[in-house]
Amino acid sequence: MDDAHALLKQYFGFSAFRTGQQEVVSKILNGQSAAAIFPTGSGKSLCYQLPAVTLPNLTLVVSPLLALMQDQLAYLDARGISAASIDSTQTPEQAAAVLDGVTDGSIKVLMISVERLNNERFRRFISGIAISLLVIDEAHCISEWGHNFRPDYLKLPSYQRMLNIPQVLLLTATATSKVIADMGSKFAIAPENITLTGFYRSNLHLNAVGIKEADKSRFLVNWLNERQRTSGIVYVTLQKSAEIVAKYLQANGYNVLAYHAGMDSDERKSIQTRFMSGEVPIIVATIAFGMGIDKSDIRFVVHYDLPKSIENYAQEIGRAGRDGKDSECMVLANKDNLNVLENFVFGDTPELNAITRVIDEIKSVAQQSNIWELMLNQLSTSSNIRPLSLKTLLVYLEMQGVIKPKYSYFAEYKYKLQTSLEAMLSRFDPERRHFVKAIVDTSVKAKIWHSADLNQLETIYPNSRGRAIKALDYLDQKQLLELQSKQLTQVYDVYAAELNVDGLAERLYQQFSIKESSEIERINFLVSFFGSDRCLSLQLAQYFSDPNAITACGHCSVCLNHIAVLPEPAYLKPLIEYDFQQICAEAVSKLKSHTSAVLLTRFLCGLTTPLFTKLKMRQVQGFAQFERYRFKEVLAWVEQQL
Repeated sequence: MDDAHALLKQYFGFSAFRTGQQEVVSKILNGQSAAAIFPTGSGKSLCYQLPAVTLPNLTLVVSPLLALMQDQLAYLDARGISAASIDSTQTPEQAAAVLDGVTDGSIKVLMISVERLNNERFRRFISGIAISLLVIDEAHCISEWGHNFRPDYLKLPSYQRMLNIPQVLLLTATATSKVIADMGSKFAIAPENITLTGFYRSNLHLNAVGIKEADKSRFLVNWLNERQRTSGIVYVTLQKSAEIVAKYLQANGYNVLAYHAGMDSDERKSIQTRFMSGEVPIIVATIAFGMGIDKSDIRFVVHYDLPKSIENYAQEIGRAGRDGKDSECMVLANKDNLNVLENFVFGDTPELNAITRVIDEIKSVAQQSNIWELMLNQLSTSSNIRPLSLKTLLVYLEMQGVIKPKYSYFAEYKYKLQTSLEAMLSRFDPERRHFVKAIVDTSVKAKIWHSADLNQLETIYPNSRGRAIKALDYLDQKQLLELQSKQLTQVYDVYAAELNVDGLAERLYQQFSIKESSEIERINFLVSFFGSDRCLSLQLAQYFSDPNAITACGHCSVCLNHIAVLPEPAYLKPLIEYDFQQICAEAVSKLKSHTSAVLLTRFLCGLTTPLFTKLKMRQVQGFAQFERYRFKEVLAWVEQQL
């Protein structure tokens, strides 16, 4: 490892590795796959950044958020390590320059989102590149039992095989022992190659305060008065809460801004930049803020509302005190917001009849062919299942052996010439010239843009689709034309025997119901955790399988004998006292034949669906009127009225 220490000093300026880093780096440099389960802010990224310098080929990093990529790219650039990303914000010229750098080997690290691998053009490109290491950031997303399951992550093991990538490195801060085992098995990583450094950070002081909703704002102002000129984040659940709390703090003299996903990207970027520079010391934010934030001097993280899950809580407090200095992590806890958190979960579970609609569509296709083609957004709208839940349903269907992914392609390739056709054709030898001309000649031409007709091209050049896409990509990279691909179409093999098994829809619905129950249990665990009389730091460390977690911390609110008693929710007028007809008449009229008890309950609880978006149900009287009531109570009330 002498060479690794030399590289550590040369590129990163460090004289020694942090806990766990050397072990993981050693595994990678010895040609093995590995996993690093380190706390937030403890240097997981270096476990791939250092090997990338010395590995012979490309290091491909899959990361869930653009903010994470940008932060890491800036870090690598500052250290003279050639890295880049492919993302939707880039101009065609920028993307072409990145692809050229990957092709000629001048770029050592390429960062992409997992969705990029659904892109037919990108897969064709990357399959021609030698890759030494696949890095999966936030690797807990691959586990159905993780807090942030993303169905596309399940495809990563098959992509590793397809692209002949010899090694993989999994990185995460928040994984239970069940999730760690799941991650390891999916990538065949030996248990001895999984490094857990322990979750506990002694500089973080955890504090839970039981407090009524009406008292939280004044309490927060008084608490902040004792922490003037320090930097921190205040987390809330709802976008409108971010605005309200920020305005209240501003009115009390604090330099603070709100941040949430409802703002446009330029505004969010500006706010983040001002926070990172210290110009604005405090941000009131939804969980949209924080991923990729590597600000070392955050002295406090306040959860104004209960966090979404224990994993989210762990990740969010991990943004405090990265410089190793004492930092405070406070939760203002009551049970008022519990219903809102639970209702988010119920919004993700498809109705049984929606699952049946998807299965019926597959059956109708299977009568003519064993191939099923779909466009996710179209199917999401027609089935009224949210896109992420629909992806999960497709994964469940794969697990049941009903469908198997074949490939995906873009239904439409549009391009406009950036030079004359003659000048473009003159760059090729006669055979290639004829092929490129055939692509253009068979295209449907508009005033500026041409639409490639690859089916028509195949009447001249049989089985030429792949070659044509490669040619269009090449012409795009060389800026001879500008290429746009649209309408991602996923193609599956269908297995009729499994499709026609009795009770399939009910079994799939049951799987979603089990997942739903698991999420509700996760939320209820929050309440018992923050109201516990056991050391908060020790409980949290044990939850995340910290092998060193054996004694109380001595400095959390429980250890200091301030046990939180969570107030019960504020009084809510009984549902029976509301006039169903008055509240729901407009919604029922607009939903027409789609009306169901579950759909009306989602409407009343403020939960969006593809159908609601299509019908603009947010603007209808009654939307979100019962967002603070429990979903199941509202559902029972609606069922009595229908």
